Amino acid sequence: MAQGMKRLGMPIAALFAVAVLALIGTSWFLNRDALRQAVEAQIRAVTGLDLVVSGAIDVSVFPGSYVSFHNVGLKGGGTTDPALQVDVLTANLRLLPLLLRRFEIADVMMLRPHIRVVRDSGGESNWTPFVERIARTMRPGAENQVSFSEIRIQDGVLKYEDAANNFKEQLGDIDLSLAWPSISRSFAATGQFDFRGERVDGSISASDFVAMLSGDRSGLKARLVSAPLKLAFDGSVANRTSLMMEGTMTVDSLSLRNALRWMGGQVPGSGGFGRFALKARANVVGASVALTNVNVELDGNVAEGVMTVANNGRQTLQATLAAGNLDFTPYISTFRLLASGARDWNRQLFDLSSLSATDLDMRLSAARVTVGGTRLGRTALGANLRNGALALSVGEAQMYGGIAKGSFGIARSDAVADVKAQLQFTDVDLQACANELFGITKLSGRGNLGVSLVASGASPFGLASSLDGTATLVGHDGAIAGFNIEQLLKRLERRPLSGGGNLRSGSTPYDNLNVSVRFNDGIATVEDIRVDGPTTRLTLTGTASVPSREYDLKGVASLTAAASGGDKGFELPFVVQGPWDDPLVFPDPESLIRRSPGAAPLLDAVKDRKTRDAVRSVIERFTGGGAKPAAPETADGAKAN
Repeated sequence: MAQGMKRLGMPIAALFAVAVLALIGTSWFLNRDALRQAVEAQIRAVTGLDLVVSGAIDVSVFPGSYVSFHNVGLKGGGTTDPALQVDVLTANLRLLPLLLRRFEIADVMMLRPHIRVVRDSGGESNWTPFVERIARTMRPGAENQVSFSEIRIQDGVLKYEDAANNFKEQLGDIDLSLAWPSISRSFAATGQFDFRGERVDGSISASDFVAMLSGDRSGLKARLVSAPLKLAFDGSVANRTSLMMEGTMTVDSLSLRNALRWMGGQVPGSGGFGRFALKARANVVGASVALTNVNVELDGNVAEGVMTVANNGRQTLQATLAAGNLDFTPYISTFRLLASGARDWNRQLFDLSSLSATDLDMRLSAARVTVGGTRLGRTALGANLRNGALALSVGEAQMYGGIAKGSFGIARSDAVADVKAQLQFTDVDLQACANELFGITKLSGRGNLGVSLVASGASPFGLASSLDGTATLVGHDGAIAGFNIEQLLKRLERRPLSGGGNLRSGSTPYDNLNVSVRFNDGIATVEDIRVDGPTTRLTLTGTASVPSREYDLKGVASLTAAASGGDKGFELPFVVQGPWDDPLVFPDPESLIRRSPGAAPLLDAVKDRKTRDAVRSVIERFTGGGAKPAAPETADGAKAN
């Protein structure tokens, strides 16, 4: 066997030696000008592009077979900032044809190419004539049907300019491998590039490259993978009069907020917009993308429906979506009406810049909605954002155990927010409703609440200080916590000067509650407050300051005749003062004194001036009070010590 291997190896070694000698001889006697011209002609025949070589030309046959052109540009591309400029273009040659004095390119490598794409206002590009020439060259039946397998791009730069939309973008450090069509009609490109500080791994393949270049329909697959965003498309493309794409699109991101910022968008607030995933059937026409069979997920919220995204000078999003459970808590977590840990309104300025970023028209329905601590049942919402004005409409929402309808609008004026709210709550739980809307925790029962308010300010405190509008409340079968009016009145009816006792405990039940309040520059004026209970009745007048969140009210509490055991009910004026969440309630002292048989004559007596002076004189004698005589002055005018 050893002898057989030795006999076989000798011819192989001889053949290899002959090939090496042939290559060396070829390199000595090769016509380098003919080689250069043949390579240029083959590149022109395959790509249809006329290259202009301004620099040196390197030719090598052994050990490597290649031709390198320095400082290469496209003919007709212009002398200043041309469409394509390559520092070094290297054409690697096939070995066996070279031994037979035939020059065939195996692949092409472009080192540091600078590609410039400019689109004018009419939609034409500086690359349009070159693309048309490539399409004619590669069309079946064309002359010079030769090709090479691959074009590699290393350390390239692409600059894109859109004059119509005043848009510029740049891709850097481009490393791509283009599988140039040779026998098949397909085309593929894979590689990486830098975009806005992130490395992007991408690939694209076309089933009919010539049709795609000509604007005809072709199958298309594309994939982009980066740290902020992943995108994939599988469908078809055509570009006769405008770009048209149809197929399945998927988008995935660990943080939609980071992805939008990376793409140059603005994101409202600082909460939410995390994990995002979308899968849909996409139909692209020009700058408009229509998505059907949409399945979208954002921050754990999943919805289905249709969407349309357009960018005709301004970004626009239209959507109609339906969901099971929606949680809006992440998006309002950073918005606080009240200062943290305090009773004052939040004075932090609003950030309204995101209202001008895009236009929005959305219809959203959900079986259950969560907003902070609020739980809503079946809800239908509408959101419209246009030219910095946001309008929210609630068609119907199961809220606070009842039904809520209305609208809420925010319009931006510089750094000031103009707010308008019109809400109607029907048969709601008043304890939950009043607590969340106004911070009032003392009211329970069920009822109807109507609110019509307008305000303007740069912060929640500014809105509270400028609040105008009206609010009405009709309640029934509830209670007012914090005091028991019936027990208090019965005790004071028997002993007016016995003291009110603990007025901040117990509760006062009611059958009917009627409230009508008007707001003007942050001051709520009571137009009508009536509370009718089984044994008591309350009426209130006065004001409440919205900015300071304090009451200044006076009222009359009365026992019914049946409850007081007499022919005439017992009445007692009282005062409500202090903060909304913990007000002070105390009876009018003059009224208590007048109801005391022993103290009332004394009160009438001290109202007389002579009697009041006599009483004061007696008090001063016992206490040693009264006015002291003035000290005599000395001769020099100074008072004696």
